[in-house]
Amino acid sequence: MLGLGIESTAHTFSCAIIKKKSGRGKILSDVRKIYRPPDGEGIHPREASRHHVENSAGVLSQCFKEAKVSIRDVEMISYAAGPGLGPCLRVGAVVARSLASYYDIPIYPVNHAIGHIELGKLLTGASDPLVLLVSGGHTMLLAFLERQWRVFGETLDITLGQMLDQFGRSLGFASPCGRDIELLASDSSNYVSLPYSVKGNDVSFSGLLSAAKPVAEKNRADACYSLQETAFAMITETVERALSFTRKKELMIVGGVAANRRLSAMLGNACKRHRARFYAVPIKYAGDCGSQICWTGLLESQVKKGARLGDTMVMQSWRLDTVRIDY
Repeated sequence: MLGLGIESTAHTFSCAIIKKKSGRGKILSDVRKIYRPPDGEGIHPREASRHHVENSAGVLSQCFKEAKVSIRDVEMISYAAGPGLGPCLRVGAVVARSLASYYDIPIYPVNHAIGHIELGKLLTGASDPLVLLVSGGHTMLLAFLERQWRVFGETLDITLGQMLDQFGRSLGFASPCGRDIELLASDSSNYVSLPYSVKGNDVSFSGLLSAAKPVAEKNRADACYSLQETAFAMITETVERALSFTRKKELMIVGGVAANRRLSAMLGNACKRHRARFYAVPIKYAGDCGSQICWTGLLESQVKKGARLGDTMVMQSWRLDTVRIDY
């Protein structure tokens, strides 16, 4: 089966084509255009959606060109229905609906967060992992039980990705800022004490963000290093507790922050202590991409018929632990 996936939840507009055969998937193409706000500023939903509108036709065309197929070869279309920024989500939904209605192709609304997990499992080979989902929109520890993803810990305020982006913007970087902070952090080994907030198995990053900004006024590299070490230690503590509680023998990290090598190193060491295997989604597919939407749609098509066009709406707040998974 050949599927087309469309991602547009935030700063990225992406289209991907995947061929599914005998339970496995092969990514034929994954094309992206990323909205870059001015330095020091965050994502403006209206500006990002305008970017998606202007680039959608070119991305779609390039996607088919790289996959060497046409729209008439596609057997299903999936799109990110949420969670995300409303104006951005609607662009992807309109593109998907237009193609599905004109060419009479089944359409599947997909939860963006579940897309991260399913693509991670495909690319890493993890079978039954404890999942750490860390991105601009999510910070969650999850395990699969009775047809749903269950939350074993999450952020109580801002996400890890939000914290890094907000701190990076205070230094004058443009979102997303994670890579810039990681590079600056590598220039220091001087740890400055910052607030460490773990409550039960949940984390809180707002106090850490506020405390790190004055440190950056004295030394930016020390601030980035200390911010990362503190935040990642908090995450690692909750991961170790969840591994002990769930007795999982696999840990998989997905989401945009999964690209951070220091975080992966700390989690890898934690897995060694618990005799668990550590899987990190390949950096190329850690961030938002059409492949995560396409693959999840292909999995859903195994057990569901396509949605009616009248049901292909978007949901800005759509928690993944409310989604029943039957495939």
